[in-house]
Amino acid sequence: MDNLSTKAFEKVFVSTFEGDHSGDLQPRQTPGVFYSKAIPTPVKQPELLAWSDELAAELGISAPNEQDISILGGNLVTPTMYPYANCYAGHQFGNWAGQLGDGRAITLGEWTSAAKGSFELQLKGAGPTPYSRRGDGRAVLRSSIREYLMSEAMHHLGVPTTRALALVATGDQVLRDMFYDGRTAYEPGAVVMRSAPSFLRFGSFEMLAARQETAQLQKLTDWTIEKFYPHITGEHKTITWFKEVMDRTAALIVEWLRVGFVHGVMNTDNMSVLGLTIDYGPYSFLDDYDPGFTPNTTDLPGRRYAFGRQHTVAYWNLGCLASAIAPLFENTEELSAALEDFKIIYLEKYYAMMGKKLGLDEVQEDDHQLIDDLEETLDRIKPDMTIFFQLLISLPAAPQNAESIMQHFSPSFYREPDTASLEKLSHMLQTYQNRFGKNKITEDAAKSMMKLNNPRFILRNYLLHQAIQEMEKGESTLFNNLEEAMKTPYSADHDEFFKLRPEWAATQPGSSTLSCSS
Repeated sequence: MDNLSTKAFEKVFVSTFEGDHSGDLQPRQTPGVFYSKAIPTPVKQPELLAWSDELAAELGISAPNEQDISILGGNLVTPTMYPYANCYAGHQFGNWAGQLGDGRAITLGEWTSAAKGSFELQLKGAGPTPYSRRGDGRAVLRSSIREYLMSEAMHHLGVPTTRALALVATGDQVLRDMFYDGRTAYEPGAVVMRSAPSFLRFGSFEMLAARQETAQLQKLTDWTIEKFYPHITGEHKTITWFKEVMDRTAALIVEWLRVGFVHGVMNTDNMSVLGLTIDYGPYSFLDDYDPGFTPNTTDLPGRRYAFGRQHTVAYWNLGCLASAIAPLFENTEELSAALEDFKIIYLEKYYAMMGKKLGLDEVQEDDHQLIDDLEETLDRIKPDMTIFFQLLISLPAAPQNAESIMQHFSPSFYREPDTASLEKLSHMLQTYQNRFGKNKITEDAAKSMMKLNNPRFILRNYLLHQAIQEMEKGESTLFNNLEEAMKTPYSADHDEFFKLRPEWAATQPGSSTLSCSS
């Protein structure tokens, strides 16, 4: 185990690619470079609020001492670190935004361990960079708590994600307009240290294509394949790589849908080329099942990034990545054809995932209609998604009448279904029970499968909102309880949180929807 303050960091990325080494933090365009040097801006009083023992153990990082906490707050940079901000572009809400870049994220370098390889360690909220535009490069406590808890919660759910190592209060106040309506207010500042093998995004490639820096684009693509997809070789490696990025992206979206996660801001600059969940902003888990739900107030009224549209946005974003790397192909027909396979790949993964949630031994073509009927019924009744699937696990094997169905699933209802909806639910479940009875695996094996694929605990927005309110007052009880509960999301160890969202939380800002500043 090594300390952050004594370990020698690697500088592979900054040694490989061209960068701006001036250290000038003035916002500006930076053509021709992949990154810009950005020294973190010191804060008043860094205080460690949370530390991921699990991630630290995986990476071989010792518990932080006083010097380490100074690093986590941005007050200390060791000689082997080279802090920088990445340059990338992106499409935001379907519109080309041009150069974006790390506006409040600063990578310190690459931490290597014998067990896990190389991981970038990055501070989010450590001050301005050349890509901060009109921002201050800082993060507030509420958004930092949300990123720290959710990235670790998603890891324990089994969803590919960036990770969070530490949460640090800065002792400074940060001015924010939370709802973009002119009501600015000072909030406590914080910094999250997050990690990933790489934070490269679709937008990293879009930036180079937009600037027609084809040689740089080829260099980044080749390096990405060699470092993160080393099994891909040969003269056709670029198309093979794109297909694998597409496969990983489809798998990621399916995992989001499995647990009821809505990213909220699937811009191309928030899409990882490693297939990771990246950049936790106005996200949410579903409470009541609603394919049209978006947690992002900026996404209203179009609901581009709604729960049920995430796979279509992924396809659109992959199209942007394909366009970005198109200059590397003499003929783009194969690239276009590969992109059109996304729907087939996605649906195959989606139905397979739903089969596991339903405890089916294998998903046959006839099962697709059952799954489609289930989605339609859930959309009509809008039960709590998490609680409904937990109750499905304990549904008696014998077909039930409508009254028994109502009684069994009533703990998941936010409102009582009308007679027609209840009859539809009853009919759908009878069809499901008949299909379940034809499994070639035992009932116990099927139920075990369901328990492994349907979380019992999720980090609901209202719980996060309450934890944030407490932490802003210096109280960490709920935060600590949530941090423990998220480590065993498929067990009944923390059933004090297994209940419907309270009525007040349906409209409470921060508990229902959030802005991009969240």
